[in-house]
Order: sequence, then structure tokens, then C-alpha cells
Amino acid sequence: MEKKNTWETYSHKQLKEAEAFAKEYMQFLDEGKTERECVDTIVNTIEKQGYQELSSVIKNKGKLKKGDKVYAVCMNKAIVMFRIGEKPMEEGMNILGAHIDSPRLDVKQNPLYEEGGFAYLDTHYYGGVKKYQWVTIPLALHGVIVKKDGTTVELSVGEDDGDPVFFISDLLIHLAQEQMEKKASKVIEGEALDLIIGNKPLLLDKKGDKKDAKDSEEKAVAKDAVKKGILAILKEKYDIEEEDFISAELEIVPAGKAREAGFDRSMILAYGQDDRVCAFSSLKAMLEVEESKRTACCLLVDKEEIGSVGATGMESRFFENMVAEVLNLLGEYSELTLRRCLSNSCMLSSDVSSAFDPSFASSFDKKNVAYLGGGMVFNKFTGSRGKSGSNDANAEYLAHLRHIFEKEEINFQTAELGKVDLGGGGTIAYILALYGMNVIDSGVAVLNMHAPWEATSKADVYETKRGYVAFLKGAEM
Repeated sequence: MEKKNTWETYSHKQLKEAEAFAKEYMQFLDEGKTERECVDTIVNTIEKQGYQELSSVIKNKGKLKKGDKVYAVCMNKAIVMFRIGEKPMEEGMNILGAHIDSPRLDVKQNPLYEEGGFAYLDTHYYGGVKKYQWVTIPLALHGVIVKKDGTTVELSVGEDDGDPVFFISDLLIHLAQEQMEKKASKVIEGEALDLIIGNKPLLLDKKGDKKDAKDSEEKAVAKDAVKKGILAILKEKYDIEEEDFISAELEIVPAGKAREAGFDRSMILAYGQDDRVCAFSSLKAMLEVEESKRTACCLLVDKEEIGSVGATGMESRFFENMVAEVLNLLGEYSELTLRRCLSNSCMLSSDVSSAFDPSFASSFDKKNVAYLGGGMVFNKFTGSRGKSGSNDANAEYLAHLRHIFEKEEINFQTAELGKVDLGGGGTIAYILALYGMNVIDSGVAVLNMHAPWEATSKADVYETKRGYVAFLKGAEM
């Protein structure tokens, strides 16, 4: 089948809209480099659009009706939004579901140490990463430290022009003969991904004069002088003690803002586009569609990159519990109504797909791969090799979606995650499918997926938002 280039289908007006949407999306990426930052940004956005927090409605013994807009947050890392439609929720919802976590490095609970004149933070990588891609690049530190008294200290260091950045070292090429013989998975190992955060000993006074270390006690201090210097800075600037790392969630991400890529500025190069590109497109579609027959829902969850586990992942009962609360506020709740609502719903599991890379063409089936600029992507199934672990959408649902998107002139393509025997991947689709609802993976093609810097097409990002709008308006089987 012939694949269209989305750029060629746009009117002058749509080209301007695509550019404007890309700028808004890039700002979202800059503001939300962690799950917590994403949720904060989203809450600030949707409250301006009239969304109320579900817990407040419950506390005030309120009720919900057609047109009402509510949201709920789970542990500051996941969020769900509902806009009540005309029809009873028992007949189902139209759901856009994405994830807002991305591969990164996490700081361990006992991380700070000194070795060879450097102060380090010990890390544990999160999600599927090529570890060698994370060395020698500028890195930033984001997250929270919660002290024993419950005080929360927010950190974001490495993003502003005046901030310092951090880095992980690599062996110089002149001495790397043995290293270069290793497999790529062993060139840099997990325990070597320690972040360099300082090199200046505390024993230097403010004038830069060296202090003598004569007795054993002073020598002991001198041994950890760089570490102590870092602790002094943390204490002065953030009122943090070393023990406070125990109750901290600190994430190491690439430093720097999202950038336009290419002389033609047709692409976006940024960290975290898997899967914040689909999260942002879903959010904007939710805000754009003011009315629909069915209740519209946007679900943005955590922990997808490590199996959707935990209280903030898709496998938790958070989503199901919030649907029950909404039904109760509508005066429609029963266990049977909840089950019918979920099974009658339609969902787009909004997640990215691998884009064709001509430099590694042998890894793809060219007939069944997504192309940058090819529009919104549908993956009938994901999983690995023999479709293991996948949700495999049925033909009837695909036909229904084809009808919606062709009617709205949405440019879309179908794809698989590489050649059959090479691997694959998973999404949250199969978890929602457990309720018996129709689910399919759909989203944006990404080049360099899971790398510190990923690439997308501005046209694909905009077209995917258009597709999500069409789905919210028209998906009902």
C-alpha cells in the first residue's frame, strides 16, 4: 500500500497549526522531565480549563452531571481526567491512555561517596537503556527530597543557563583497547553509571589557601574533603543532610531544552518523547473536544517502562477506583455498572512506535514499519517474537477506527516494532484489555527510541493530536 507523507497533505493553515503545536509541545517537554513535573504541569493547565479535583467534589458532597470536568492524581505521578458526556457511563467511555515515565538514571538511597578526588552519586538505571549512551553528556538532576519532618525540597539543577551540569565519565580512547573488545552491553556496566558531582575539597578556605593536615583526625577529614564540600553546599542551599537521601526520589536526565532539528526544522529532538509525545497529544485532544456523546477520559500513568507495576502504574486499581468514584457522583454506581462501563469502553493506548531508520534498515520490515512524516501510527499488536505479551486488536475495531479517521481525513499508518525475531516491546494496552474493552496501540513514530535524545516529526505529533480528537468525538461501537 502507498504511504503518504503527511507534510504534503497540509494546507497553509494546517502547516501553521502544526508549527504552533510543536512549540507548545516542546515547552511541555522542558517543563516536565519527570513524572512529578508532568503531573504538576498538567494540573496547572487543566484547572485553568475548568477541571475540578475529584477529591474536592467528594469532600464537598457534590454531584456530577453532563459537561462536568474532573481529575484525580495518584501520588503525584499519575493522573486521570474525565469529561462527562451525554450518554450513561454504563454504555462506555472513549479513553486515551499514555504513560509519562521515561528511561533515565535514578539516584540510589545511599548514593554519596568520594573516590580518587571526585564526589559521586551512585545510580540505578530505570527502564530499557543502552548504558553507553549515557556517558560524557551533560546531565541534570531533578526530583524531590522529603525530610523526616515531612518538608519537601524540590530539586532541578542543570537546566538553567547559570546552573552547573553533571556527567558520567568514560575511558579515554588512548587506553580503551580492551574496553573496545567488549560487547556493547558490557562496554559500560550498570555499576559504572555513577554521576560526577564535584572535585573541590572542603579543605580549601574561602581565600583558596590550603589547610595543613597534621594529625590523624585532620587526615581523616582530608580523605573525604570533596564529599564534605558537596554536603556543605547541599546544607547551605537546600538544608539537606546526607541521611535525607534515604527518603528522596532523584532522577538523572539529559540536560538541555527540546530543540528543532534539521535545516528545515521539521523534527523535534528532545529527551522523554517516549511517551510524553502521546501524553501531550492526548491531553490537548481532551481539552479541545468540549462535548461528546460518550464520557471522554485521558489517563496518564507511571511505571510503564518497568512493567506498569506499583501503585502509580497501570496494573494498580487507581483507574478503576476513580471510575467507580465518578459513577457514584453521577448516581449510577453499582459493581455491575462499573463492569459494564469498562467493558463497553473504547481505548487508544497512546504509545510510540519505532520509526524506520535507513542506517539500520536490516532491523525493519519496510512494508510494516512506521516512517517519520507518515502520520499517526497504529500497532495492531506489540509484544515480542510470537506476539508474546501483546494486546492484539480485533479486525472489527480496526475497521471502525479506519472509518472514523478516513472520514476526518486523518493521515495514519500501520506498523510493527521491527522484524519478527528481533525483539519488540510492550505498552499498557493489554492491561486495559483485561476489562474486555476494545484497545489498540496508536501514537507517534520515534527515532532513537529510549536514547537520551529522541527524534519525532512535527507533522506526526500534530497529526496524532488530530487523530485523538477524532477518536474522542466518534469512537463508539
